[in-house]
Amino acid sequence: MAISEPDVTAEDSHYNIKNRLLDAAEPLFAAHGYEGTSVRDITAAAKCNVAAVNYHFAGKQNLYTEVFRRRLATLRQIRLSAIEKVMSENGCKASLENLLREFAVAFLEPVAGQTQGGQIVKMLTREMFEQRLPKNMFATEMFIPTMTALHKALKKLCPPLNDSKTQLCIHSLIAQLVHVIHLKELFDHDDNPKLPTFDLASFIDHIVDFSVAAIRACEKETPKCTEH
Repeated sequence: MAISEPDVTAEDSHYNIKNRLLDAAEPLFAAHGYEGTSVRDITAAAKCNVAAVNYHFAGKQNLYTEVFRRRLATLRQIRLSAIEKVMSENGCKASLENLLREFAVAFLEPVAGQTQGGQIVKMLTREMFEQRLPKNMFATEMFIPTMTALHKALKKLCPPLNDSKTQLCIHSLIAQLVHVIHLKELFDHDDNPKLPTFDLASFIDHIVDFSVAAIRACEKETPKCTEH
């Protein structure tokens, strides 16, 4: 049986109930997880009819997926734009250091310290264990597009690198950035005075310097390697 549109006022319709549901659901899923968040919790926070979730998303599962999809799309665009900025604005003056710095900032700043950033980190951590997203969604909507663009840029700036070395360098860079995100979560939830002060700028500086040196070293070794 078709689901009828829930009764809403003209003001509600103008404000876009669908986006209100997404805005309300994200912090609730981040704080309480999928099972710990009810449709009534979401609609109460969004100030709309319970039927709105079924009408706009055909259920809580699809709403959960769309919350992720929307946030991943935002993060993906920020990272891709950072790569494009270096490769287009700087032209022939584009440098490996600039590329890595812009990418590191785009990767870390949206998820290290901002409210919504903290929410997506919590959701991703929960998702690792609950696994409610469609299979390969994260890979196809975030990892592959970002890897492809970064791979192309890195190959242009470092021609001696072969494909396998380029991929390994990118994996190493991303591993360092993800580690910083996990450290940020640890520092935010642990009052141990022995923990050092979390300084995002210092982390970025070190990762860029370390990665530039490592990639340059790989460039020198690459002629000895063969493509697979």
